[in-house]
Amino acid sequence: MTPRGRKHLLKPLALALAAAFALEGCISPYADSVGRYTTPIGGAPVISNETPYSAALRCMSGFTRQRPIKMAVGQISDYTGKTESDGSGRKVTAGAALMAMTALAKAGVPMVERFDTSVAEMDLKYANNKLIADDHPQAPGDYRKILSGSVLGSDYYIVGGITELNFNIRSENATGDGGGTGTGATKGTFGGSLYVMNIGLDLRLVNSITLEVVDVVSYQKQIVGRQVSAGVFDFLGTNFFDASVGESALEPIQLAVRSVIERGVMEMVSRAYGAPSGACAVAVDYLAGNPYGANPYQQQALAYQQPYAAPYAYQQPYTYQQPYQPTAFRPMEMNNAVNRSNPYRGYASDDPIGVAGLRPGY
Repeated sequence: MTPRGRKHLLKPLALALAAAFALEGCISPYADSVGRYTTPIGGAPVISNETPYSAALRCMSGFTRQRPIKMAVGQISDYTGKTESDGSGRKVTAGAALMAMTALAKAGVPMVERFDTSVAEMDLKYANNKLIADDHPQAPGDYRKILSGSVLGSDYYIVGGITELNFNIRSENATGDGGGTGTGATKGTFGGSLYVMNIGLDLRLVNSITLEVVDVVSYQKQIVGRQVSAGVFDFLGTNFFDASVGESALEPIQLAVRSVIERGVMEMVSRAYGAPSGACAVAVDYLAGNPYGANPYQQQALAYQQPYAAPYAYQQPYTYQQPYQPTAFRPMEMNNAVNRSNPYRGYASDDPIGVAGLRPGY
């Protein structure tokens, strides 16, 4: 091998060895004193999983605590049928029902379990066979008794599904390149794109005794994504350089699912308890004026400053002997009332870590 060939061979070999030694400090084939081959990266703390409607839901607890309406959550399934192209699973979460339970808990609504009763049913089976004791048995026959009426019933339950997932409703992109005309002149490229998709949800509230559908909501939320890239190509003497940078971001799809669920639950709870339409809404209706004249994301919900003007008065308090009746709801044709159509009803940008960029802008 000629000296020139040996010189060009040693350079990449030296770089490869340097990279190998650098990686050796990150991963070891032998476990350390705490039982790990490597130290994991990252260290972000656990924070509350909030949406812009969480504050309005907490505001509703000022009404829900005055009259217990026991609610349950049934199946809220994914009816879009969309799956990942690599077969790794569905594009939309299967935990929508769990999100609805969390939303009801934020609003302070009393709940009874109907989604997963497998443990309770197993306990009941063992108790029926006299195999379960509530404490260490003190004497033979000291077992759990099955008593009539020991399980609380629900007054209403929520069911529904995720019914829309539309990709690339609209997209825009722009690209360009330029540079000198000479052979060794610097050349550069740049590009950017925006695209929008959406997700839709349909929920219904059902009277557990009569099975009457007393309320229905249908909401959709658009999701935005972006991509930006730039690059440069240049000759410097006998060497050339080709460098590029890029950035892409997509608003989380599952966070959008949680947002539409919390908005739907907020509307159902506010109607079930007869809360005034403006009790837990934002202070300004941005649909009434110029939507570009003010930034709706900077507005704060009334949930923390003014939860409600005065305790809501009920002429006939709820009792277990007299269950809550669906006649308290307004007629079904009022489901699409103007206050429900306002996208910023109950909307706030409160976030425990400040403006994170994911909630809600981009």
